[in-house]
Amino acid sequence: MTAEQGLKRWHEVVENGNSPEALAAIIYEDAVFHSPVVHTPQRGRPIVVAYLSAAGQTLGNDSFEYVRELVDGENAMIEFRTEMDGIEVNGIDLIRFDEDGMIVDFKVMVRPLKAVNKVWEQMGAMLERMKAS
Repeated sequence: MTAEQGLKRWHEVVENGNSPEALAAIIYEDAVFHSPVVHTPQRGRPIVVAYLSAAGQTLGNDSFEYVRELVDGENAMIEFRTEMDGIEVNGIDLIRFDEDGMIVDFKVMVRPLKAVNKVWEQMGAMLERMKAS
């Protein structure tokens, strides 16, 4: 399976609401997530699913859209933009897939600084709510 096929699966999950079950089906067991606001990489399917699910709920509002894709071998880069509380957020998802099309590494980068701060604020609140439920 190619990165293009893995990316197609990613888009299907995003379009259908980023449910934890659907995310878990495309995330490799030992996957690594690199957050724009957490210093250390997050390792393992459960934590990667938690972060991506929370991101989908905070970033994935009505204004969210992917605007550009680049695919090279096992890697894909998708540029996105959205608005959060009146702040324009621009970022990229840098994703590496294995030979089965599973996500093994997921890095999110966000700009500008106001957007990073807004993502940190809302992601932190969403992760706390997820822990409480």
